[in-house]
Amino acid sequence: MDIEENLSPSDIADAIRQAILVAIPEAEVQVSAGGIGHFEVRVQASVFEGLGRVKQQQLVYGAIAPLMSGNNAPVHAIDRLECLIA
Repeated sequence: MDIEENLSPSDIADAIRQAILVAIPEAEVQVSAGGIGHFEVRVQASVFEGLGRVKQQQLVYGAIAPLMSGNNAPVHAIDRLECLIA
C-alpha cells in the first residue's frame, strides 16, 4: 500500500477503514485516532461468525498490516480492536 508521509490522523483513519473494507467488503468499520500513530478500531461483519476472537482479529490485522510495516509506517498501534458479528 502506497502511503504518503505527513498524513493527518483523519487521513490515516480513512486508510485503515478502506484497507479493512477491501478485505471484508460487507463490514461496518469505525476508526478513531488516539495519540500519534495510535487508533481504535471497531469492525462488525458477518464473516466473523463461527470464528474465534483471535481469528477475527487476524483478519483485521492482516488487512491493515501494510499500514503498520516499515520505518515510516503511519500506524504505530491499534490500542483497541473490537470485532463484532453482524
